[in-house]
Amino acid sequence: MSLVSFSEVTRFHGRQDVLDGVTWSIEPGERVGLVGRNGAGKTTIIRLILGDENPDSGQVTRARGLKIGYLPQDIMAQADQKLLDLVLDTDPEYRRLEFELQQVEEALKNVEAHSHSALLELVERQGHLWHRFESMGGWAREAEAKKILMGLGFGESDFQAQLSRFSGGWVMRAILARLLAAKPELLVLDEPTNHLDLDSLLWLEGFLKTSPSALLLVSHDRVFLNNVAQKTIELRQGRIDAYSGNYEKFLAEKARRMATETAAFANQQDRIRQMEKFIERNKTRATTARRAQSRIKALEKMDKLKAPEGEGDNFVLNLPKGQRGPDLVAELKSVRFSYGPTVVYEDLSLTLQRGERLALLGPNGRGKSTLVKLMVGLVFADAGTVKLGQNVNFGYFSQFQMDSLSPARTVLEELAQVAGHLTPGSLRSILGGFLFSGDDVFKKVSVLSGGEKTRLVLAKIMMTAPNFLILDEPTNHLDIPGRQMLEDALEEYDGTLILISHDRHFINRLCDRVGVIENGRLTVYPGNFDDYQRLWIGAGELSSQKSPSPLANPEPIIVKEKKDPQEKKKSQEARKNLSALRKPLEKLLIQTEERLAAVAERSKELEAVLGETATYQNGELVKALTKELAELTKEKGALEKTWEETAVELETLDKS
Repeated sequence: MSLVSFSEVTRFHGRQDVLDGVTWSIEPGERVGLVGRNGAGKTTIIRLILGDENPDSGQVTRARGLKIGYLPQDIMAQADQKLLDLVLDTDPEYRRLEFELQQVEEALKNVEAHSHSALLELVERQGHLWHRFESMGGWAREAEAKKILMGLGFGESDFQAQLSRFSGGWVMRAILARLLAAKPELLVLDEPTNHLDLDSLLWLEGFLKTSPSALLLVSHDRVFLNNVAQKTIELRQGRIDAYSGNYEKFLAEKARRMATETAAFANQQDRIRQMEKFIERNKTRATTARRAQSRIKALEKMDKLKAPEGEGDNFVLNLPKGQRGPDLVAELKSVRFSYGPTVVYEDLSLTLQRGERLALLGPNGRGKSTLVKLMVGLVFADAGTVKLGQNVNFGYFSQFQMDSLSPARTVLEELAQVAGHLTPGSLRSILGGFLFSGDDVFKKVSVLSGGEKTRLVLAKIMMTAPNFLILDEPTNHLDIPGRQMLEDALEEYDGTLILISHDRHFINRLCDRVGVIENGRLTVYPGNFDDYQRLWIGAGELSSQKSPSPLANPEPIIVKEKKDPQEKKKSQEARKNLSALRKPLEKLLIQTEERLAAVAERSKELEAVLGETATYQNGELVKALTKELAELTKEKGALEKTWEETAVELETLDKS
C-alpha cells in the first residue's frame, strides 16, 4: 500500500495553476528526489503531503497512522532543552517508560523499606516495564541517538548542553538528528545539506542510503541527489514527470523526452497551420465550405499540446576582465590567530600563485572562513605575516554581505551603485546573465529570495572586475540553474580563486587544489574533491570522531614553497581544452537525438497514411510517401551510427 498518493490533484495559487490533475504516489522504502524550478510547486507538494494545504480538486491519501518526519528549511527549537533530550523526545511513551523504570530501580535499592508483597509487585512492575522499554529500542535507542549526533558533527560533551548554546546551523543539525532517530515511515527533507559541512554531508548520505524510511528529498546539491535518490520526479508546467533512477539518469532521460516533446509539438503546430490556411481559403466558397467547417470542428476537438517548457533564457554571462594580477597573489607565513582562548592557527603558511584555484575543506569551526577574512583584512593575525601582492583587486563573497543590500532599492538600482557608468540597457543585460529577466530587475531588494540576493551580490562583486576572487559558501541559496550559471562564469574566469563550499560538483568543476586546515596548519593536495577523496582518504571513508576530518593520514604537502606557475598553467589549459572538446560533441549528441525523434514521428505519420485504403487511390501519392519513408529509414540508420560514435568519443574523452 502506498504511503502517500495523489489522485487527479489540482491546486491553484491565485491565478497560477501550480498542480494540474497530478496523479502520483510514494511507496514504502522509496527514495525520491523532487526537482523543479523555483516556484514550480515543490513546497506545495510538501504542504499537501503534510496536510497543511488541501487540494482544490482531486484527493491526497495518506496511509492510516502514517508517521512523517519533516525537516523544513528553517525551524525553531526549545532553547531550554538539552541536546540529547531533544533527539530522544520523539516518542513520549519511550521517555515515560524510561522515567518510570528509573523510579522502580531507585525503589528497589531500598529493600528494607518494602514488605515482601510490595517487593514482588515492584519486581513484577519492573519486568513489565523492561519488556515494553526493550520493544521500543531500550537503551540501544540512546546509543543510536548519540551515534547520529556524532555523525552530524556533535561531540559527547555536547549531549547535555542546552540548545541555547548552539548557533542556528547547529540547531538545524539537532532537529535533523531528532528526525533520523525517530525512524519515521516517511522522511521529508527540504534542503537538508544547507547547514552541513562536507563530512557531515557524506555521513548523512550513507545514513539515508541504509535507512528503512521512505524519503522525499528536495535539494539543489546535484551530487547528493545523485548519490541518494533512486527515483526522480520533476514538477513542470503543473504536472509531475516521474523518472526511474538518480539525478544523472533523470537528466539524460529528460533530454530525450524534451526532444520528443519538441518534435511532437512542432509537428502538431505545422498541422494546425495547414488546417487554418485551408479554412481561411475555403470557408467562403460554397463548394468547399463544408470541408472547411469539418476542419474547424477538428481543430476545436484537437487535444492541443503545450509548448515544451525550456530551461530558461540562454543568457551568456560575460564578466568584465580585470587587471592582470601579480605572480604572487597572497602569502601567509607562520600565522598565529586566536579567538580569546581558542587557538585557530598556530603555524599556518600558504603561498598562492596567480591563476590557482583552491578549495578549502574541513568541518565547520576549523577556521576556513577565518583564513579568508585574514586575507581581506577583516581580522588580523596575532603573529606571523599576511601579505597580498601588488595590484591585487579582490572580490569577497560571504553570506553576511546580503545584509548590506538596500531593501528600498530595485535590483537595477542596486547594481548601478557599482556600475553607474553603464546605461540601463547594459545593466539589464548584465543582470540577465545573473538570471534576472524581464521585470525582475524592477523588484525591490526587500522582496527578493535568498537565492536572488545571492545572485545580486555576486553581480555587484563581478562588476568590480576582481583578479582575486574569494567565495565563502556562494551556493547556499542558489537553485540548480543559479549554480550552473555561476559555474559557467567561473570556468571562464582567468583570475585566482579561493572557494569554500560543500557542493562537490561545484568544487570538482572549478578547483584544481584542495586545502585542509588541521591542527592550526594548512595542508594542500593537488586535484579536485574526487581526486582528494580517492587518493588521500579513500572513496566513501568516514571518520567517527566528533568533528570528522577529511584528513586520514595522507602524506602531507605543507604549502611553503612556490608551485611552478607553468605546471598550474598546463593544468588549467588541459581543463579548458577538455571542455572545448566536449561542448561540440555534447551539442551534436543533442541535435542527433532531436532529429531522431523528428524522424520517428514523421515515419509514424507516413506509416499511418500508407495504412489507409483510400491512400492507394492516388498512385503518385503512394509513390511519394513510400520514397520519403525509405529516405527516413536510411537517415535513421545514419543518425543512430552518429549517435553511437559521438557517445563513444565522449566516453573516451572522459576516461582520458
